[in-house]
Order: sequence, then C-alpha cells, then structure tokens
Amino acid sequence: MHARVLRYLDEVVRRGSIRKAAEHLHVAPTAVNRQILDLEAELGAPLFDRIHNRLRLTPLGEMVLAHVRSTLREHAALRERIAEFKGLRRGEITVAATTGLAGSLLPSLVHAFRRSHPGMAVRVIDLPTADIVAAVEGGDADLGLGYDLPQRPGLRTLADSVWQIGAVLPPRHALARHSSLLLGECVGHALILPAAPLTIRTLLDEAFARNAIEVTPVAESTSLALIQRLVMLGEGIALLNALDVVDELGRGALVFVPLRDAHLQRQTLVLAARRGAELSAAAELMAESIQAALARLFAMKR
Repeated sequence: MHARVLRYLDEVVRRGSIRKAAEHLHVAPTAVNRQILDLEAELGAPLFDRIHNRLRLTPLGEMVLAHVRSTLREHAALRERIAEFKGLRRGEITVAATTGLAGSLLPSLVHAFRRSHPGMAVRVIDLPTADIVAAVEGGDADLGLGYDLPQRPGLRTLADSVWQIGAVLPPRHALARHSSLLLGECVGHALILPAAPLTIRTLLDEAFARNAIEVTPVAESTSLALIQRLVMLGEGIALLNALDVVDELGRGALVFVPLRDAHLQRQTLVLAARRGAELSAAAELMAESIQAALARLFAMKR
C-alpha cells in the first residue's frame, strides 16, 4: 500500500472522522475519502461501516489497521536509524531573524523543531534587516528570516509568503467582531504602535500619511511582548502582523482583524540562505521545519 493511504487511514481512525483527519493532515477531505475508497476497491471489501455519518471499523478494517500501524512504526524506526547513520541527531543551526520574529514566531518553531530533533542546538540571533543579509552572506548564519529582505546576489530565497497588517484586539473589544477594518476606524481608539526601527512602523506611517491621518499613540515599543501585554491589559489596540501574535491568537487571548486600506503595504516574509553554499544537514532540516510551519500558518489564515 502507498505510504499516503497508510497515514490517511491511521489518522481517520485516530480522529474519528474524515473531516477531522483532513484538518490534521492539512489536506482536502475529498482527498482522504478518495484514498480510503480506492483502498476499499483494491481490497474488494469495506474497511468501515458508515452509520449515521459515523465510521466504525469492520473486521477487515481492524486487520488492515493493525498492518498499517505496524508498517508506520517500522517506517519511523527506519527513519531514526537513517538519521543516526547520517549523523543528523547532532548539529548546530544559526538563524538570523528580526527582533519581532525572534520574540514571537520563532520560539514555537524552535520548540517544535527541538521536540523532533532533540540532539540539535539552535542559535537565534536578532538583527536589523540589513544585518540579517550580511550575516547570511558572510556565513555567520545558516538561515535568515525577515520581512522584505532585499534581493541580493549572495542570497537565495527558500520560501516567502505575504502577510497582511491588522488590528490586534482583546476578544471583547467592540471592533473584534468585524471581518476587516480601515485605518480610519482604528484611530478613534487608543493605539499602541510598534516603534522604529521595526519595518512595520514605516509601512504604517506611510499609510497614515497617504490617508491624511494624524496619530498620537498612547504607547509605542520595539518589544512585541510589551505591546501584546498592553493590549491584553486593555490599554488600547495594536497594529501588527498576525505572525507577531501567533501564539496569543492560538490561545484565544487576542483577536486579529485585517486592515483593508489600499495604501497599506503587506509584508513579505522571506526565508533565505547563502547562494552557492550547500546547507548542512542540520540547517536543511531546520529550513524544512520552518517552511512547513509557515505553510500551515499561511493556510490557516485563508
């Protein structure tokens, strides 16, 4: 049996439904359903009794599931042995990132990576955008992660995604029920803004100027942790990127409402490496982990 259908069948049983399995696997429910139907057709008998939209394994399904899980365990063990053979259980990766990303997005990414690769050491250095580029080009960092990194001959882009700026609010705030907002709808409320030299502040100031909006924030900081805390304490609303508060959004502690102003530029998040240099096995694993996490987050925002 194909590796994909093994994973699909296992997740359907674990999650109790095709829909929940598809959500966990980040694929369409129809794709999962088609794999199950094709396997049933190949075996010539159903794997599930479908009763009132609930799935219950048939005796054949129980037998197939035991084989599937045994195969998956053997595959996982083989991958571990291969990793040990390649020396991938040990290694060190240096990631250069902006201060904002180092304090918001990267902790959860590093945590997830370390859980999968406990022998790996991850070093994160927070730098201004120009210094990120220099660190990657000069070999001081394996990977660079930042918004709108400049195109340079010495850099190659591994992944990029475009992220919208929005209002970050307490869940019970009057604006939290909106699906989108205009800057003009936010300025009547106390504003807590990211301060220079964060690049997002430049984008906001340009949008304020083009919309002829004068702003006097009640607080501003380069610390995203401070901004998040002030919003949760009810001091005002913040204008940030959803990735700046990704953990808080996941916990339901804050709400993100995108801004739809035509003059407000979006941020392009770029993961880069040095052109012409082969990544180490450890850095390759870290790059793959970051790309997968960003793809999941990007899919969730749509």
